[in-house]
Amino acid sequence: MKSMIHFLKNWTLPIAMLSGVAGYFIYVNIPFLAPTRPFVNRAVDFLQPVLIFLMLFLSFCKISLHDLRPCRWHLWLLLVQAGSFTLLGGILLLFRDMSAHTLMEGAMICLICPTATAGAVITQRLGGNAAHLATYTILINLVTAFLVPLIVPLVHPHPGLAFANAFALILGKVFPLLLCPFIAAILIRYLLPHIHQILLKYGGISFYLWAVALALAIAVTTKSIVHSEVSVWYQSALALIALACCGLQFYIGKRIGKRYDDTISAGQSLGQKNTVFAIWMGYTFFTPVTAVAGGFYSVWHNIVNSWQLYRQRKREEAEEAMNRE
Repeated sequence: MKSMIHFLKNWTLPIAMLSGVAGYFIYVNIPFLAPTRPFVNRAVDFLQPVLIFLMLFLSFCKISLHDLRPCRWHLWLLLVQAGSFTLLGGILLLFRDMSAHTLMEGAMICLICPTATAGAVITQRLGGNAAHLATYTILINLVTAFLVPLIVPLVHPHPGLAFANAFALILGKVFPLLLCPFIAAILIRYLLPHIHQILLKYGGISFYLWAVALALAIAVTTKSIVHSEVSVWYQSALALIALACCGLQFYIGKRIGKRYDDTISAGQSLGQKNTVFAIWMGYTFFTPVTAVAGGFYSVWHNIVNSWQLYRQRKREEAEEAMNRE
């Protein structure tokens, strides 16, 4: 029994990912459950933000207001995301009839997509600075809320979707889930310090809440890929685009972070994305086909996180063995 618990604890993320894929296919292939699908969709829509709120709340309980301050690497990462997104937008404006138009749009949402709201959970687990990542998450959401409405209508026009409307849409989608847990954590810290101390003891639960949220997100990703109307070859191309963007952003983030002795935080800030937002952005501002790139990015960045956690666990086990000797 202990070995089973140890296995589940060590391989939480891959198990959550496989559970999401398997759970989706098992559910949709049970005929008598078909009438429950509208209710399940609504339940998932409700559960995802609740889980994200709880994860962020527990993570923010560990962070003081004094810890939230800009770092030099924040500026470099903002320039990377904003610059690459603007560059691809400019290329699409110059070559409107290019055959790879949708692939470029897929790359755009993978590059500008803000840091995952649950990024602090993995950053803490890997030994990084969660406060630095939380600060960057707020900054990149502000940049995304301004830049996407400015660039996307030029690249992919939508009648009636002006800058103000798109700006309000993005703020309404992201900021309630980002600010409300933060405000709640600050209020608990200063108004109810005893409860705050109790919550600090259970901060590790946020990782397992994230595993449940990940299983749901992968199930949603699987659904978006399965129901996509594009060919397998085009989906494969979108998958490769997402993989390239994922690998490149983790690499650049870590390289920049290394210069400022904050490799883990910077790597996670640039590489780990809010892919639910990316999928929504694809559907809202581009096309359902473009949204598939966000779905594939979800798979890739969670594989990277699983590998990083595996390596971190091996290092910790090696250190424990050395200390025992």
